Amino acid sequence: MSRFRYTRYTPSPLDDLDLEELLNRLKDFLLESGFPHRSGSGRRAPHGQKDLMRILAELLAEDVNLPDEWREEMRDFAADSRNRISQEVEEFLKQVIRKLIEEGYLTARTMPADSASGAGVGEEGEADGPLEFELTEKSVDFLGYRTLRDLLSSLGKSSFGAHSTRDLAPGVEAEGHSRPYVFGDALNLDYSSTLLNAVRREGPGLPIQLDYEDLMVHQGEYQSSCATVLMLDCSHSMILYGEDRFTPAKKVALGLAHLIRTQFPGDTLDVVLFHDSAEEIPLVKLPAVKVGPYHTNTREGLRLARRILRNRSKDMRQIVMITDGKPSAVTLPNGRIYKNPFGLDPMILQQTYEEVAQCRKAGILINTFMLAREYYLVEFVKKVSEICHGKAYFTTTLNLAQYILMDFMTKKTRTVH
Repeated sequence: MSRFRYTRYTPSPLDDLDLEELLNRLKDFLLESGFPHRSGSGRRAPHGQKDLMRILAELLAEDVNLPDEWREEMRDFAADSRNRISQEVEEFLKQVIRKLIEEGYLTARTMPADSASGAGVGEEGEADGPLEFELTEKSVDFLGYRTLRDLLSSLGKSSFGAHSTRDLAPGVEAEGHSRPYVFGDALNLDYSSTLLNAVRREGPGLPIQLDYEDLMVHQGEYQSSCATVLMLDCSHSMILYGEDRFTPAKKVALGLAHLIRTQFPGDTLDVVLFHDSAEEIPLVKLPAVKVGPYHTNTREGLRLARRILRNRSKDMRQIVMITDGKPSAVTLPNGRIYKNPFGLDPMILQQTYEEVAQCRKAGILINTFMLAREYYLVEFVKKVSEICHGKAYFTTTLNLAQYILMDFMTKKTRTVH
């Protein structure tokens, strides 16, 4: 006979903790791109255990379900991580971190000793675990969902479908007049028209003899698939002048990725970062990306995006470019990077315009979202839009997500004031 040992259940503060809500409140910390707490190189030091514990303490200090004395300790610790906390509170914060890791929202990896940059080092200099915490695919998808939900709820939108065009095609939902069946069409028969054709040909009587020419099919609204490359400017200017412009751009990318995965399953999204040069990164790596290096090689970013889209067999191909500055670098034929941060360099501009023309020739649309309004930058973006017949949005970090996501869903030309 089996034996069971029962013990008294002891409630834990972790029982009432909503990990998804906590992760949503943590996103600004985990997506932070080097602003405002950045090292001398312009890059944020990796997230160590003490960093994460301090942010958790700041958030959990507002949790009314926790003991008052714990909340007071956490407020002091959040204000200055050099303040001491009791062993009980410290263990609780570590349990929260372990819970986030166990549930698949965070991953921890050991950093090399020479790159710890003080993260995870105690007050006396002893190492308390040189760990770097990063978001997982599960958390990236969740944050994309929350970003998208928050945006659409503020706009009063509840549902959306695939990209609509002006063309008609045989489909499941009838949207236009039926037409004769052509080999290869979906066999979505218009039975009334089909039988009427047979009766007209053979006359009334039973049985009705159908022939190939009698077949009529419904036409549904043709819905196309789209390949998108999101080009993010991560040059140093994206965190200068008292504003972090790169972190909101990363949030938009997460929301756009979730939108595509759930509502446009036939679409693709690739991410390209451009700075002194350009590089393609997987979406799951985007939250950990920091700003830098310094210059803006727009041409190289467009060239890489065009190369990616050339391999995508989609009806529509587009580049969504988010930038806040002028092109200030270009890669020369010998591989050397020519840089000129002063004004608009004619050679850099010319080569950038040539690449825009190549994108237009390849049937790739470029929509530019400019986070600055200087006259010469406005003229540059207008020229890009003129060459590729794309659209230009002069926006801010406050409404960047609204413009990009709404543009992606509607695919309609419009003027945004």
